Amino acid sequence: MEDTKSRITCNETRVVQTHRILPPDLNDHQTLFGGKLMSYIDDTASISVSRFARTNDIVTASMDELHFIHPVRPGHSVCVETYVTGAGRTSVEVFAKVLGEELLTGERYIAATSFITFVIVGLSKDQTLPHIHSESNEEQMVCGEYQDRRARRLADRSANEKLVKAISILPPWISKEN
Repeated sequence: MEDTKSRITCNETRVVQTHRILPPDLNDHQTLFGGKLMSYIDDTASISVSRFARTNDIVTASMDELHFIHPVRPGHSVCVETYVTGAGRTSVEVFAKVLGEELLTGERYIAATSFITFVIVGLSKDQTLPHIHSESNEEQMVCGEYQDRRARRLADRSANEKLVKAISILPPWISKEN
């Protein structure tokens, strides 16, 4: 991690993982199980954050958005591409683009998109994260909306804190009368 604000490009944080979809990866609808894809995304995105901050002291804070756009079928491949799109003092946002490919025909499609937020743990007050610099049209569009997404996340976090205070921690088999 840098003590001064340096600049790093989205491309320098880019990570790509590709997987073949096999029968154990499927749900009851014979498409890629969403939880499996979430795991792929989280793993890939965490590497982008480590490249950005040059630390492994990171935790996933939230998967802010995950949009399943097109089902991924057995025999297809799924390519998860991630890169950093913005950072606060200790938080880092990563964009994930998931491409499916029908391997026999070469047809590609957007299978999912996601934004994930990570937190750098143990960052001292005098340490700062680099600035992210977008280059391509896609990166500029995605990074350009970072502040709006960050504001929504902060509002959602406040609402979630209120929800957590209101919900019961009693086991479900114990009834509680109000």
